[in-house]
Amino acid sequence: MTAPSDLHRLIMLACGQGAARLFRNNTGLGWVGDVRRLDGGAVLIHGARPLHAGLCEGGADLIGWRTIMVTPDMVGRTLAIFTAIEAKTGKARLSTGQARFIEAVLRAGGIAGVARSVQDAQLLLGQGNQK
Repeated sequence: MTAPSDLHRLIMLACGQGAARLFRNNTGLGWVGDVRRLDGGAVLIHGARPLHAGLCEGGADLIGWRTIMVTPDMVGRTLAIFTAIEAKTGKARLSTGQARFIEAVLRAGGIAGVARSVQDAQLLLGQGNQK
């Protein structure tokens, strides 16, 4: 089975070229404040406050854009369409927050979905059956 980090890397390499650009959106929670190192390797944080990292709750693993050419009746401008790909391995399921994020991107006209393989990601991006 492919590890999630390996799937992220494979999708970014295969799909993040040409008209698409994808970036890893790491999420997590850490603590910041006045750090003091104690004997034995322990760390004490005075005035600790949480630091939330990542785009938002439920934000997709890979975010970026897919460039499209607007039709002539739209002045021929090139636009970037926000793209969000949630990479899942095995039988892993979407969290409620992840499902809501994907739905919000789709409602706003972006590209979003779940990819369990490079081919799934390519289909989401309209890249067809590329190798």
